Amino acid sequence: QVQLVESGGGLVQAGESLRLSCAASGNIFSINAMGWYRQAPGKQRELVASISRVGITTYADSVKGRFTISRDNVNNMVYLQMNSLKPEDTAVYYCKVTRNSGRDYWGKGTLVTVSS
Repeated sequence: QVQLVESGGGLVQAGESLRLSCAASGNIFSINAMGWYRQAPGKQRELVASISRVGITTYADSVKGRFTISRDNVNNMVYLQMNSLKPEDTAVYYCKVTRNSGRDYWGKGTLVTVSS
């Protein structure tokens, strides 16, 4: 099992920044991809950004140029730097990791609220 704990969410105004962190623990061996997803009220969960073990990144079009994902393989952390936040970025943000076996693990989420 892999346990994931997100932190860093909160209430900010449009244009401000937040940095989300996700700490992985437990059976962390063979973790491959790490990523952030979000789910806004009434909407489906969607990919925000992902990063492979060797640092290859993918971003949703809506966050390109504003968000940056990074990871620390030594400390088993993944981060999401969110700049120029918009009200439409308001959502619960979830951390997900995928092991080499293909199994996914999810955190419980952290709420980001952006006021206009």
